[in-house]
Amino acid sequence: MATARTESVGPVVMGLNKQNGQLRGQTKPAPASPAPTTQGKTLGAPQKAGGGPQDGGGIKFGDDWKKSLKLPPKDNRVKTSDVTATKGNEFEDYCLKRELLMGIFEMGWEKPSPIQEESIPIALSGRDILARAKNGTGKSGAYLIPLLERIDLKKDHIQVHVVIATPGRILDLIKKGVAKVDRVQMMVMDEADKLLSQDFVVLIEDIISFLAKNRQILLYSATFPISVQKFMAKHLQKPYEINLMEELTLKGITQFYAYVTERQKVHCLNTLFSRLQINQSIIFCNSTQRVELLAKKITQLGYSCFYIHAKMMQEYRNRVFHDFRNGLCRNLVCTDLFTRGIDIQAVNVVINFDFPKNAETYLHRIGRSGRFGHLGLAINLITSEDRFNLKAIEDQLVTDIKPIPSSIDKSLYVAEFHSDSEKWMIQTQI
Repeated sequence: MATARTESVGPVVMGLNKQNGQLRGQTKPAPASPAPTTQGKTLGAPQKAGGGPQDGGGIKFGDDWKKSLKLPPKDNRVKTSDVTATKGNEFEDYCLKRELLMGIFEMGWEKPSPIQEESIPIALSGRDILARAKNGTGKSGAYLIPLLERIDLKKDHIQVHVVIATPGRILDLIKKGVAKVDRVQMMVMDEADKLLSQDFVVLIEDIISFLAKNRQILLYSATFPISVQKFMAKHLQKPYEINLMEELTLKGITQFYAYVTERQKVHCLNTLFSRLQINQSIIFCNSTQRVELLAKKITQLGYSCFYIHAKMMQEYRNRVFHDFRNGLCRNLVCTDLFTRGIDIQAVNVVINFDFPKNAETYLHRIGRSGRFGHLGLAINLITSEDRFNLKAIEDQLVTDIKPIPSSIDKSLYVAEFHSDSEKWMIQTQI
């Protein structure tokens, strides 16, 4: 169950257009260097869809089907143990459909991550799952792979209720008979802590009442409050529990804070832009008004900037997200609308221009960098009013947010690539 749409919605509209969230100043020149990449794809270049079985010329029994795969460039960036501490399983160990395996490999996925190793075989068995794993460690693949494996293309009815909508809208479609879910065998709740919060849990329980009695429920999240435990006891049958959260923050993310006054924040941000090697950055504010004001300031400083928040029309949000993900802009200013379920491999710096109020929000924000075991940097601008929240969040997450040094070691957040023919560092500037 997802709550964000990310498809392309048309041509890029550039310029100082306040309505569509895309502000572009005069980009400061950067030295010639290799283009930054996102999971093996050139940042800013059109992404071509990988070839599937339909354009592979057909696979015959006995063929070496892997030879027909159209694989993306190998991603040899250093990865942390968040995704490398596996049991050594392969995707082929799970007896998946050939077409599904081809799609997995052509996405550039080579081996299952720890959460995928734990989750995929259990989900395929039909058992309920309650899984905790860090943001950016492969939770989506952990449920999407068994979901796609279990779908029977010969059956003409909803089997897994894959919907892009709010829970209220889904329930409305069910009650009107538009979405017939009485034969749904599998229900997945990603970001389950949010879906089972006080705002949505009644709607979710109402939706479940329309499903088949022997349905399978899979819950995935980085954080599980008490409300999830109550839901589990009521609706899950002997769930298999997975907990890969011995520590809450990703190992590849280095966290710093800069102690500033409110009036110094923009100047501090400008200094960070000039000194850091930012591939792409996400900058968080605590209100929609501050998002737009900050995006305008960044543009006036001469840096390209997009912004996104919940009060924008969905069409414009889709366009901004799509263009940012494809590398058309270095910096994105946003609210907490952008903290969950967003996977952009090129983001290596997250800046909390406004410090969040609670540990859960902080965890999801900084998790936008350092995706899938890669390196990332989280920088927090702290005013005197934020110092108590800073200490509380450090304690709750059992993490260490250090004072920002005068010079930040690039090896902490700039990825080093190795290939057969070259070894190079991303050396992009804003």
